[in-house]
Formats: sequence, structure tokens, C-alpha cells
Amino acid sequence: MSLTHMNFRLSRRLLCALLLVSSTTQAQSGGVPNGSENRSELAAKIDLLTKSLQQTRTELVESRAEIQQLRAALQEVLSRMDKLAATAPSAGAGELATGANPAGGPASKPEEAHGGAQISQDDWDILNARVEEQRQTKVESASKYRLKLSGIALFNAFNTWGRTNNVDVPGIAVHPAPGYSSNSLGASVRQSIFGITGYGPEILGARTSGDLQVDFFGGLPSGYSATSSGVAELRLARMRFDWRNTAVVAGLDYPFFSPNLPTTYMSVAVPGFAEAGDLWTWMPTVRVEHQFGGAFSPFKVEAGFLDPPSHANYATETNLRPPSPTESSRQPTYAMRVSANAKSEERLATIGISGMYSPQRFLGRYDVAGWGGIADWKMVLVPHTELSGEFFTGRGLDGFGAVPVIGSVPQTAFQYATITAPVLARLGVIGGWSQFKVKVDARNEFNVAAGTGGRNSAGVRAAVTQYPFLASIPARNQMFFVNYIFRPRSDLLFSAEYRRLRTYAVGGAPDTAGQLGLAVGFLF
Repeated sequence: MSLTHMNFRLSRRLLCALLLVSSTTQAQSGGVPNGSENRSELAAKIDLLTKSLQQTRTELVESRAEIQQLRAALQEVLSRMDKLAATAPSAGAGELATGANPAGGPASKPEEAHGGAQISQDDWDILNARVEEQRQTKVESASKYRLKLSGIALFNAFNTWGRTNNVDVPGIAVHPAPGYSSNSLGASVRQSIFGITGYGPEILGARTSGDLQVDFFGGLPSGYSATSSGVAELRLARMRFDWRNTAVVAGLDYPFFSPNLPTTYMSVAVPGFAEAGDLWTWMPTVRVEHQFGGAFSPFKVEAGFLDPPSHANYATETNLRPPSPTESSRQPTYAMRVSANAKSEERLATIGISGMYSPQRFLGRYDVAGWGGIADWKMVLVPHTELSGEFFTGRGLDGFGAVPVIGSVPQTAFQYATITAPVLARLGVIGGWSQFKVKVDARNEFNVAAGTGGRNSAGVRAAVTQYPFLASIPARNQMFFVNYIFRPRSDLLFSAEYRRLRTYAVGGAPDTAGQLGLAVGFLF
């Protein structure tokens, strides 16, 4: 039975019921001379109405069951067509869409195409039209497996007051310099991102996939359009092997012990608190994650090896890369994260605890045992709200971000490698960030966030007495932002944001700066 026939029968029975109620009402209001006949006729109509409503309720239950069967059948058809597309590339997409036999035989019936489930011809035609639409818009690849494109074309306009280290994405406030303007107004598209995801075959029972992500924040070329166009940089390039409860990930990836990111469209190329509390640097990583089952299903364990970059480039040639302190130690950075996750999607709650050990060897065979302890959280407090963030402490974490990078220091690359970098590595660091989100509805969202990251001030002051040029190193950096995001459609967004920066040197008053920005993004 098709959905159209079922809806017609239900509508007809409801109409009869309404007519019976109407006639009953008229009989009561108009009156009948014989009271006993009136009561018997009314009782008969009520009995007929009751039976009709009961039958309507029964058919409604049956129709719901048939609708659920229809949905299950459609899902099975889609999954089988995906498998056919992966295992039989010689069959044309048009043949799959029309249900034709790849050998050239007649098209199969709707009932035969999915193992005997009952689907009406109208529903089958709609399904064929949907598959044909996917065939016309899919991304072709050299292999038989499917690809998916994604990304965001992002335009940023900003008004900045106070000097910052980067006018596009200010990370720290810089001390005013004579002759230089402390205010600026500009726009940029360098934070646009392009990504591609590929899905491969099953290997040893694992689903394989890979994704690549590129932005245009890798530097500025020389030329007339240098301020508006950027050099492409690789953000992510990773491969995944996913089993039922276990996954292996390898490639250029985010630090898995810092999974949360603040929500801002004025700072996308790097996270919003890249120099104020967020451990974010992408780096080569190999990790394994396992989700427990049974009574321990809320818990997940992740462990892996990382190769963090050096805090600054030691070489004068940008296309030559000497080994970083971690690579010189001939050991990777070891990290592990244990998290507890609530099962309910309505009351999301994730809390993670991580630890890492990062041995480093600097020039002159100076060894530092870097380490870190991290806590992260994301939870729904009340409906339409979310609290997220992280906290960390340790030492030797300069390559992971989260603390203000060194400013303009009058020294050579050799001096930095032999003096400054080891001094920074042995200083303790502490910081973190937190964000409160209010999601009014699917279109409107507000975010308020604050973060801080810094080095041990006493340690910095002690180092300055021996190496005076280290006085320009930012000891601590604070950032605050509030934004509003409006999504009129799923592929379009507008955002307005205000952020405030406060950067502390070893001594003296802090430097401050602010920015008011507007963002327009098209997601694809």
C-alpha cells in the first residue's frame, strides 16, 4: 500500500467522523419531539463514531509501522548502492540509478532491488531522482572511491587600535613605537580554507579515509597584491583506519590532548587563543584511540607520538630545516589522554585528562625534559548553552603554542639556538582558556571567551639579569573576545566580534590593543 492511499483512507475516515459529530450537534440543538427516540439515535451515532475512531487509530498505527519499514528499506537501498559503487566501478552511475542489471538485463523491480521490502513505485522514482542528482554533483577521482570537498571562503574586515604583532589575526599587543601609527583599518581573505576528504576500501576490517586541508596564511608574497593574497600552507594531512571501537590516525594533525577550539571567525587560520592559553600547533602525529564497550563505554583512551616544531626557525635559509630540539634528542614526544563522555546528546559532557613527556636537546648538548599536564572540558550546562575550554601547566612547551612568542630580539640565529631557546624551555608555563556559548536557535549564536598563557615571571626576571636582551620576551598574554554569529542558511554566515589584548613584559605596564571585526563566510 502506498503512502498516498493510506493518507486518503485516513482522511476519509476523519471526514466521516466530523460529519457524525456535526449531525449529532445539530440533533441536540434542533430538538426531536420524541425524547426516547432521540436518545437511542444519539447512542447509535456515538457508538458508530467510537468504532470509526478506533479503526482510524488502528490504521494510523499500521501506517506508522509501514513508514518506518519504508525508511529502513530506503536506507538499505542507499547503503547497497554505496557498496556497489565501491566494488563494481565498471557499472555506470546511470545504471545504478535506474536499477538496471550491469550485465545488460532488464531493470529490476523496486521490490527485488532491496531484498523484498515493499516500496511503492512513486517512492522508488523519488529515490532514483535523488541518486541521479548525487551522480551529477559528485566529485570524480582517479580511483573508484568517492571524494568530498569542503571549506570556507572567508572575508574579514577589521578596525584595530593599539599595535599588534599581526593586523590580520592579532595575537599579542606590542609596545608603541615612535613614528608608527597605533591604529589600522583593513580587510583580508587569507583565512579561507579548502579541504578534501577521501574514503577508501576496508583493510583488515578497518574503514580507511584520509583528509587534506589547506589555508592561505603561510606567508605574504612580494608584489602589488601582497596584503590581500597569502601563501598556501598545509594545515592537516592525515589518514585514518577505523574499526568498531579502535582507530589509528597518522599524519599532520592537531594535538589530540587539546581537542577543543574557541568559536571565532576572526581567527580561523590559527585558533583564537593561539598565544593566550590554547595548545594548538599542528604537527606530525601517530596515535591510537580506543572506545571501551559495556559498562566502560563512556571512557576513551588515546595515546601517541608527536614531533613538535621548534619555537623559531634556527636556519637563515627558509627552505632548509635543521632538526628541532625534540628530533635532536632522538625521541618523540609521548602523550596520552583519558576522557569520559556522556552518552546523551542532549546533555553533552566530555572531560579529558592528558599528560605528555617531551625530551629535548639543544645546541651544546643541553638537555631539557619537557612535560605537560592538560585538562579539557566541554559540557551543556542548561539547554542552548555550552561551556568548553582547557587548562595546562608544564615546561618546554613553546613548540605547542599557548604562550606569547618571542618578539623582536637583537640576536643571531646561533645566539637564539644556544641561549634563548634553552632558557625558555626550562621555564615553567601555565595557562588556559574557557568559552561560554549561548545558542539561541539554529541561526543565532553568542560566544564569550577569555584565555591567558605565560611563563614563570620569576624565572624570566632571573634570566634577564644574565642575558639583558631577554627583557623583551613577553612574560604573559591575556585575551578576551565576544562575538555574535548569524547563519541565515546552512552555507552562509555573518559574524561580528570584539576582542581585547593585554600583554605583560617582565617589567613595566602591560601593552594593550583591541579589534572590532566583521566576518562573512560561505561554507561548501
